[in-house]
Amino acid sequence: MNDQRSDRSDPSSAGLWERVVEERLDGLENLGALEIEPWPTRFDRTHTTSEIRDLYSGLEPDARTGKVVSVAGRVRLIRNFGRLVFITFSDQQAELQLFVSRSGLAPESQEVLSHLDLGDWVGATGEVITTRRGELSVDVNAIGLLAKCLAPLPDKWKGLRDVEQRSRHRHLDLVINPQSRRTFEVRSAVVSELRNQFHQRGFMEVDTPILTSRAAGAAARPFLTHHNALDIELYMRIATELYLKRLIIGGFERVFEVGRIFRNEGVDSSHNPEFTMLESYQAFCDYRDVMRLLEEVLPAVAVTATGSTTVGGEAVDDAAGRPMLETPLSLEPPYREVTMLELVSEVMGEEVTLDVPRDSLRVPAEGLGLDIREGWTTGRIIYEIFDRLAVPQLHSPTFVTEYPIEVSPLARRHPGDPRLTERFELFIAGVEFANAFSELNDPVDQLSRFEDQADLLGADDPELHPVDEDFVLALGYGMPPTGGLGLGVDRLVMLLTNRTHIRDVILFPTLRPTENPRWQTYRRLLLQRGASLSR
Repeated sequence: MNDQRSDRSDPSSAGLWERVVEERLDGLENLGALEIEPWPTRFDRTHTTSEIRDLYSGLEPDARTGKVVSVAGRVRLIRNFGRLVFITFSDQQAELQLFVSRSGLAPESQEVLSHLDLGDWVGATGEVITTRRGELSVDVNAIGLLAKCLAPLPDKWKGLRDVEQRSRHRHLDLVINPQSRRTFEVRSAVVSELRNQFHQRGFMEVDTPILTSRAAGAAARPFLTHHNALDIELYMRIATELYLKRLIIGGFERVFEVGRIFRNEGVDSSHNPEFTMLESYQAFCDYRDVMRLLEEVLPAVAVTATGSTTVGGEAVDDAAGRPMLETPLSLEPPYREVTMLELVSEVMGEEVTLDVPRDSLRVPAEGLGLDIREGWTTGRIIYEIFDRLAVPQLHSPTFVTEYPIEVSPLARRHPGDPRLTERFELFIAGVEFANAFSELNDPVDQLSRFEDQADLLGADDPELHPVDEDFVLALGYGMPPTGGLGLGVDRLVMLLTNRTHIRDVILFPTLRPTENPRWQTYRRLLLQRGASLSR
């Protein structure tokens, strides 16, 4: 081990990267000759870094505790002063320093120390102390390798900055960027607390099929696959809605599912072909009850995951990208409520109603760059104008209500105007986070709307699907009044971690395959050394 080699963790050229790998393979051969195992099967850790910091954070400088611990983690920094070596390592929770005096080590530990590189996983045993400068440390009496790092890590400061590279090499992103690790810790807390909130309210968690015989429950292009044994075409689900409604029909009054959804659509900052959705259905309530549910659940989830109901506004480092929210906002209720027609009227500068002739809206809509398709009604054009002009202006939490029936085939008609529906979507920072209905439970009306959709299939719209006969028949057995909710989990995590790109909150997002330029070099070096490294 030496400072020169330890500092060469961010080689800027392929040649330097190759030389560093060769040096580490040389070290691996030396360890083999010394019969030191670089990848042992286990290590008995007694304390995490956080536990040690919690127990001994108040120690005075140059103090000894008499407490011997065994710790483990990845080497982050090596400072070699000859007889003394200071090693900063980290586990999942935090960093800690190893204080190592060469003279106090057994021969095998001395050899391990001499062959240590940045990125290696180590296990160490020693007394908890503070140095003369007050740094909490472990005074090491034994150190061993837990896993040898053969490929050099990116530099801690230069690191992985590009969002695509961080997504392609998530393992390195998590090693180098603490904010990335924090993002996925928040994500775990979000999912856990969402489940907790629904369990507290008497909802039963269920699992519904991912492979289905028909795509239904949403307007989206599906992924198609083939089942060989049954010799049938199957779709990856685009929603869980229709199966969850069957459970309401079957007598379960409150159900929810947190599940993966698959839609064969474009990829951008807020869309990934595979994403996570929470859907819930509650008997004997309507869409306004679902509004109140969201106003209770979202603040509670925010507090559990981040400690506050205020989101946005904090500084974000270069590795995390620009923030979703430059200024903070509160998730405390009540949330603004406004109809879609009111919003469209605002952005158009004149009153817009469903009575406006289609052609009167078509011209200004096309002037906005919208591709108005044959067969689109006034309601559909109003929705497209709303999506293009009004949505980006919805900053604070806003329930947009009363959607046209043409874009809401599964929602109950509004009693004040049958051309509208009892539906809302929740928008925050110009992004849709939730979609909810008073669910349509009239099989006659449902069949009529499915048939209307089927008639449009001739327009070759890949987001329209044939009639789901089995669901309509299931409705015939009676579904009580029901409020349904679909909540985008990934987007909620984006909001709570202040990220603008969905790839930053999905551990392994969908990306176009590319060749890693270093793979062939790495493969060649490992194969060349295979015989000498085999044990």
